Amino acid sequence: MLAAIIKAVVLGYTPVRMIKNIFVLILLLSAVSVKAQVTVNIQWQNIKPGNGNTGDTIYYDSDRKLTWPDFKGTPIAASPAAAITESGFGYLLAMRSLNNRTFINITVYCYFSKSKSWVKRGMKNDYALQHEQHHYDITYINTCLFIQKLRAARLNRSNYNSLSGKIYDECVLALNKMQDEYDGETSNGRKKEVQAEWNKKIDQQLAALIIN
Repeated sequence: MLAAIIKAVVLGYTPVRMIKNIFVLILLLSAVSVKAQVTVNIQWQNIKPGNGNTGDTIYYDSDRKLTWPDFKGTPIAASPAAAITESGFGYLLAMRSLNNRTFINITVYCYFSKSKSWVKRGMKNDYALQHEQHHYDITYINTCLFIQKLRAARLNRSNYNSLSGKIYDECVLALNKMQDEYDGETSNGRKKEVQAEWNKKIDQQLAALIIN
């Protein structure tokens, strides 16, 4: 039996407001005994160097920082924002059963959308770009926490769909909270001393991440 379920997830962030949307694709392939042995594999989406970043989407790479040419969207004149960074994370969930064994594969990805991210004329400077990069970094940090929680969960054939969704929702809330705190405390980057504190905080969290 083959079935497919499409659900939400895409998160966009900006110095003044947050755009939310969600994309999660779940592919289900099953028809076996409930007593089947279960193997769970959680991994990052495999994007080969040089591929996957030539279109609208940039997948997170610690060695590949954002540049202003990546912001290809049309600025909204009425918006008080100088720039908008739209990034997000999601996952592909697949389950396959064979010979009384069940294999659950969860592939996680974190990305930046070029067409939905923009910067106003005259606002392109290194300071503002670093602020936007850290919005993207915050998305990545929370994506890694999502992976960690998935790996700590006891996923099985009967709960893998609902439990992974529950963990995902929790991580989205945590992500939204951190993004709001970042913009709120730095006043969208205007408070330079506080921004410097956040720069250090984010860099430390990135350095502490160990996700394979």
